[in-house]
Amino acid sequence: MGNIVELMKQEVGKAAALKVQSNSVIGLGTGSTTAFAIEYIGKRLAAGEINNIVGVPTSFQAEVLAKKYGIPLTTLDAVDHIDLAIDGADEVDPQKNLIKGGGAAHTREKVVDSLAKIFIVVVDGNKLVDKLGSSFLLPVEVIPMAVTPVMRQLAQLGGKPELRMGVKKAGPVVTDQGNLVIDVKFDSIDQPAELEKTINNIPGVLENGLFVGVTDIVLVGEIKDGQPVVREF
Repeated sequence: MGNIVELMKQEVGKAAALKVQSNSVIGLGTGSTTAFAIEYIGKRLAAGEINNIVGVPTSFQAEVLAKKYGIPLTTLDAVDHIDLAIDGADEVDPQKNLIKGGGAAHTREKVVDSLAKIFIVVVDGNKLVDKLGSSFLLPVEVIPMAVTPVMRQLAQLGGKPELRMGVKKAGPVVTDQGNLVIDVKFDSIDQPAELEKTINNIPGVLENGLFVGVTDIVLVGEIKDGQPVVREF
């Protein structure tokens, strides 16, 4: 099963990479499925299928992969638009709203993905949910000094907050910006747009993982009869 899931992620990544056109600025997302998209964009560039592409990375991971696959990089200071962004998600609801931040890169992802004229989300089928928050915790990036008061206020909003701890690292996860991540369990997120604003208004919060009204296209990878297939949602 493991191999077929990898194959499926590859197919979704490839489908997204095929939507990249020459002479464009591309937002490069973070995560395992998006990694395949970055790889295939690099292959298309190397093969001469597309040219004059520059990428804006959303994380250190995306930057490393872009360099590995020969995609020239730029910054938001140097470009005045992003044509297309490709990124993963941890949950997608029927309105194409997302929870992101499993990789703790949601702040930079939201900056880049929101600027894109077209934002493509690449996921496998088990990321589709009827309602956000049903299977995934909501990540909230917080400046270190504010962790305790922010956790208190998230609890007042009805959430169960927990500081995200490192794996193979002693102590908490530290983001690319040098901040910490609080993962919050909400029994039900009924109004994602409202909750996104409310949480971002707590002093000390940098950004949360609710992406509301940002997504244009969702590419979903599924396994049908033992074969990976991609559908547009």
